Amino acid sequence: MAYASTNPYTGEVVKTFADATDQDVQAALDASYAAFQSWRDAPFAERSKVMASAAKILRDNLDDYAALLTLEMGKVFGEAKAEVILSAEIFEYYAEHAERLLAAEPLPVKNPEEGQAMLVHEPQGIVFAIEPWNFPYYQIARIIAPQLSAGNTVILKHASNVPQCAAAFDDLMVKAGLPDGAFRNLYLARHHTETVLNDPRVCGVALTGSEGAGAIVASVAGKALKKATMELGGSDAFIVLDDADLEKAVKWAVFGRHWNAGQVCVSSKRLIVADAIYDRFVDLYKKGVAALKAGDPMDLATTLAPLSSQKAADDLRAQVEEACKLGAKAEVIGAPVPEKGAFFQPVLLTNLENNPARLWEFFGPVTQLYRAKDTEDAIRIANDSPYGLGGSVFTQDTKRGVEVARRIYTGMVYINHPTMVKADLPFGGVARSGFGRELIGLGIKEFVNHKLIDVVDIDAPF
Repeated sequence: MAYASTNPYTGEVVKTFADATDQDVQAALDASYAAFQSWRDAPFAERSKVMASAAKILRDNLDDYAALLTLEMGKVFGEAKAEVILSAEIFEYYAEHAERLLAAEPLPVKNPEEGQAMLVHEPQGIVFAIEPWNFPYYQIARIIAPQLSAGNTVILKHASNVPQCAAAFDDLMVKAGLPDGAFRNLYLARHHTETVLNDPRVCGVALTGSEGAGAIVASVAGKALKKATMELGGSDAFIVLDDADLEKAVKWAVFGRHWNAGQVCVSSKRLIVADAIYDRFVDLYKKGVAALKAGDPMDLATTLAPLSSQKAADDLRAQVEEACKLGAKAEVIGAPVPEKGAFFQPVLLTNLENNPARLWEFFGPVTQLYRAKDTEDAIRIANDSPYGLGGSVFTQDTKRGVEVARRIYTGMVYINHPTMVKADLPFGGVARSGFGRELIGLGIKEFVNHKLIDVVDIDAPF
């Protein structure tokens, strides 16, 4: 797979890594399952101590961990530090709440005299995690923190362009006191996915990535009769109703589309603006994008990062060109970006009604813009998508916002805020955005056995 660190700002190949061998994979599976045999029975206090320790190490070495994110995928340094803190918060959440979330649940049976029924939540084995490059630490934390807290063990296949970030988390968990083998990063070749999923000691796979990758991995998991969770693409609607606080909505639109250089599954990719305020909104939005500063992502003044690779920039450019061939109108907005590095000039796409491009996900600073006749039309446009991950509704009438949110077919909707990620909120979507949930109690229970135990009077009727 050619695992390599390539600085997106300079194009320099910093370090390369060899693919894991078949022997490496088998050794990791053996070690992971051996660790599971003891870790499954470890008291919650022991698991909590490891999670809390991982969080402390991240916080104590914030700048070092953040710098590695910026080096490998080009994230601006301020956002990189925010990602490290978010990862620490996820570990802290499960350190505090895992025992309560996995506590046995008494069941309200019809006739208590016939039995005392309960559900217990037990770990099942090795969870296989396949993660993307856009949030190299957060993506790992949100799967290993709940799964390790549940008593499972985890094998990670990370994206090929963030190998040092993956290795850093491997080292982090060792330093945090996790038993050897309980979490293992491997530089897997593509054919190893089937090897891992076919191993009977592996209970399932959690993937975050593209639709294509999700379809392939879900198919392999299905043939192996393994559970899968899929967090795939998104094209979030950002609805601005006619009574919205316009200036603040614009501010969030600019941020929501361009944070992490627009390389976020829950970016505000489709701006749907009420006709009454459309012209004013667009004018302010262009001015907001023009204020973004592209440059060295380690420079604290930089607010627009390069894309993760030159290939990512080239692919996005080709996608925009194809959309224009199909009838879309592309307007270059914002200040010119540097020629050096994998930068992409922000683009505003219009004339998308009845254009197949309206159904695409643009992974970078490309904004789809729609004029909505009224609220009903805004909802129609929002739901005219194969995706259903996040979304936003901007209005000064909270009740109205909630009513609109309930009619959008998606996994998450925020009122007066772009879709965001927090340690104490669930994450996941519907339709072609995937299935399953990560974080909070939903995430920790995805790969456990919900076992019924019923204590029945020996003389009770069948």
